[in-house]
Amino acid sequence: MLVTGNRWGKSFVSAVKILYRAIFRIRDLKFDLRKKYRIVTASITQDQANIIFQQAVSLARESKILEPLLLTITKTPFPKMVFSNGATIEARSTQNRGEYLLGNDYDYFIFDEVAFESDPEYVVEEVIQMRLADREGMLDLISTPNGKNWFYRRMLDISQKKRKGYYQSGDSRENAFISALALNDRIETFSDRRVQQNIMGQFVDSGGEIIRGVHVDIAMQEYEEKSKQFAEDSTPYYISGWDLARKKTATVGITVQVQDGKALVVLVERFKMYEWKDIIQKIKERQKKYPGRLFVDATGLGDVVVEQLRDYNPTPVIFTESVKAELLTNVEFFHEQNKIWYQRWELPDGNGKIWAFEDEMRQARWDKNNEFDSLMALALALWPLYRRESAVIGPKIGRV
Repeated sequence: MLVTGNRWGKSFVSAVKILYRAIFRIRDLKFDLRKKYRIVTASITQDQANIIFQQAVSLARESKILEPLLLTITKTPFPKMVFSNGATIEARSTQNRGEYLLGNDYDYFIFDEVAFESDPEYVVEEVIQMRLADREGMLDLISTPNGKNWFYRRMLDISQKKRKGYYQSGDSRENAFISALALNDRIETFSDRRVQQNIMGQFVDSGGEIIRGVHVDIAMQEYEEKSKQFAEDSTPYYISGWDLARKKTATVGITVQVQDGKALVVLVERFKMYEWKDIIQKIKERQKKYPGRLFVDATGLGDVVVEQLRDYNPTPVIFTESVKAELLTNVEFFHEQNKIWYQRWELPDGNGKIWAFEDEMRQARWDKNNEFDSLMALALALWPLYRRESAVIGPKIGRV
């Protein structure tokens, strides 16, 4: 994994690596007897994938040693060069969730700008890794950071030795072949966040998040320790919040266990396209398992569901703009004060996708939060713990 600022030299380094591997065909010798050596440089668009490929072509043509080893270079149906030792280098797109990679197998795979892939978990785990499986191939993930998304989590796993791999970062100012004057000008005019991400190659919040990434990190890192403490409670107190589905969203139910005004998420359920009677049954089952206060989204048809749950004395909440603002501010407050803890909570999301609670916590923004159902369910569960005398969170500054 290589994470750097812009113009550090990722493409050049990658081009050198694929040429080196193409010439020496680095792999277990048992594969040489039956399979040609295949390398691919891929990215979110074909144009982006071509950058490393074209850099490799230029290096090969400029070399008196490498140029004679090149047999052919073709551009259609995708860029490809073939060497006299049988090794090939291709440039492919990961668009449509890696559709154009299916059916292939490779020895070495470079995924460029993976941080900007819309569905990286599926593309990397379900598609790319399987393209490398029968050759015991190598995968390089390279990118400039793009907020604290899947790429950030993979970096943590590797750097913390939770997953095998090598991680390296890089600052744009390490590249002696670009203008220091231009870089210094960018540093003077960029915001601190942009300097950290685009120049220094650091993972920072993309801006406008409801919950800062550092607070999500803390909530997850301390979950295991806090869950042991909460498990010792002989008379646990629970609160459940349910955000009900609209046409394109999901129904989410979250239950928290409460101690001394602090909350631990003990259960998350999320489902789409359920009948109302099934949703009502799910809520009733939850209340039997975790008896306690119940808060339900009563916006639109939600009041019908509330009526069906009257035996559990639900508190209906209608999501007006002012109510949503207070609910979300309360969630932010709990994170700021380190009073909420949870795990990643991964659930199927259809078509092979995986939905994760952590992702939603990181992605929700003040200017874009209408589809973050689990965030609203959590907000409902935390609402009874709201204290008006609590310290006020600083104002949100925006531009018109």
